[in-house]
Amino acid sequence: MAIIHQAKLTPSKPEVLRQLLASRPWGEEGELAVLGAYRFDDPAGEVGVECHLVRVGEQVYHLPLTYRDAPLEGAAPITTMDHSVLGPRYVHDGLEDEVALACFARALAGEQEQAVLEVHDADGTVTTRPQTVALRRETDAGEELPSLDSLWDGERTFTIARTVDGLDDAVRLVAVWDGGEGVVAAC
Repeated sequence: MAIIHQAKLTPSKPEVLRQLLASRPWGEEGELAVLGAYRFDDPAGEVGVECHLVRVGEQVYHLPLTYRDAPLEGAAPITTMDHSVLGPRYVHDGLEDEVALACFARALAGEQEQAVLEVHDADGTVTTRPQTVALRRETDAGEELPSLDSLWDGERTFTIARTVDGLDDAVRLVAVWDGGEGVVAAC
């Protein structure tokens, strides 16, 4: 269960996504349209794992982010975000964070689904809300799901897409958003 606090974020998530795209050689500049997001639960409950789909021009980007209460050792954060409930959050590229990578490996192996979003209001009210992107796992006919050990032993043997138009392996995670779908991870 991913816990979402009704909070003010500075910088905003769209600003962080623009910053990520601008900082990478594969990113492009232009008007950014946020298509939606999905989350995975960190089994330890320490790291927020949220994956965004955004469109810039004709390209749809898949941008996994992690949110931590301290910087990830050995990786520079994209930015530090002020969260009005949780305090400073160090935002990292999810493809550089082993917690996010392990979530993708478990999802491809059929051992983890996307998280249920539990929204906590300041008055103590707790509700759930649907994610704006739904994930489904697809497997080619005759193929079995890989074992987690075959995907993740400290070295990744699967691919996570930066764009949603280039992966076509036997086992796929397909993101579905209002008006589109595309493969975001595969092995």
